[in-house]
Amino acid sequence: MAAAVELASAGIKVDVFEASRTLGGRARAIELDGLTVDNGAHILVGAYRETLRLMEKVGSGRTALKRHPLHLEFPGHMKLAAPNLPAPLHLAWALLTARGLSLAEKFAAIGFMRAQQVRNFRLPADTSAAELIAAQPERVRRFLWEPLCLAALNTPVAIASAQVFLNVLRDSLAADRSASDLLLPATDFSQLFPEPAARYIEAQGGRVLRSTRITNIAKVGSGWTANEHGPYDHIVLATAPYHLPRLLALHPEFAALCEQLNALHWQPIVTTYLADPPAVHLPFAMAGMDVTGGGYAQWLFDRGALCDQHGLIAAVISGDGPYQALNHTELAAAIHAEIARIIPGLPAPLRTWVIEEKRATFACTPNLARPPTATAFPNVWLAGDYVAGDYPATLEGAVRSGVAAAMSIRRD
Repeated sequence: MAAAVELASAGIKVDVFEASRTLGGRARAIELDGLTVDNGAHILVGAYRETLRLMEKVGSGRTALKRHPLHLEFPGHMKLAAPNLPAPLHLAWALLTARGLSLAEKFAAIGFMRAQQVRNFRLPADTSAAELIAAQPERVRRFLWEPLCLAALNTPVAIASAQVFLNVLRDSLAADRSASDLLLPATDFSQLFPEPAARYIEAQGGRVLRSTRITNIAKVGSGWTANEHGPYDHIVLATAPYHLPRLLALHPEFAALCEQLNALHWQPIVTTYLADPPAVHLPFAMAGMDVTGGGYAQWLFDRGALCDQHGLIAAVISGDGPYQALNHTELAAAIHAEIARIIPGLPAPLRTWVIEEKRATFACTPNLARPPTATAFPNVWLAGDYVAGDYPATLEGAVRSGVAAAMSIRRD
């Protein structure tokens, strides 16, 4: 959708093919017994400049996101909140006033960020995020670096890329004050960007064809067809990467790309929705959970505070973990028990749902080779969160890849 919006804004007519009826891919709205939620709980941060730029372009409402200064809260353990001060004072003040950390732990965290700034957030050689933060105090790792790394990279810290994690810290915590703001969606993800983008594309003369699965692409003269559609001067392959090898199988020129895609490994995201009585709410719209004692939920989102779905709590688990040994009923019960520790007297949920995206993102490991935007053909391009770039598999990474594909076409 980002690629199509960029092209449409330059007066280029585009067709967008979507296999599903619902736009958004792995960040989309779904219906649960008449309740509209997302297939996974995601957030944006102020550093997502391209996503915010395109949202503004397509007229996505300013009320679609609730902006909060950086606020990380692990109830009963740690709380960090950034004031309205210019960078880098906002982060220094947030760390110095953090509750639940000793003075030595606070200075260790500040020293870590300062050391990364000195070397411009670049490592001589990539390594694991666990090795990067190994010298930090245990509580700083447990309530700051490890949760941030897992949330951003969706990859266990032991195997996550330290360099990509530093890229995230560079553009969020170490950038201007607003870059670290939390932007919490007040609507479902299809309405946040994809649906306004579709309306924008169609207003510029393009088409968005839903429930239209493309099963083959073929070279016709200097252009390409997609099933019976076309021919097109350029084609952007924006499908999930694990679908591409089958789509490209008839074209030996893509053999190296397919080999690279087949070498990627995948990490899940599991979101559990718990429908509690309407009066149930969290201390803040987003809360972290301490998983070191055997818990499963990593982050909780209060859908009442965000979307007026009062009593509905979303619990998110990123990456592989012990929770995978449980069935959905067992997992929902375990997460309810964890939430009950921070909300005394919590009654049993009225209903629970578990949504599991088994291949939510690629495993963002050290020195991972990711394909570029360009392919073996000069008018076939790739777009997706897995395409080479500074960021892990995030909404901003996906949007940037789409913009890069569109800019390549415009230059052509």
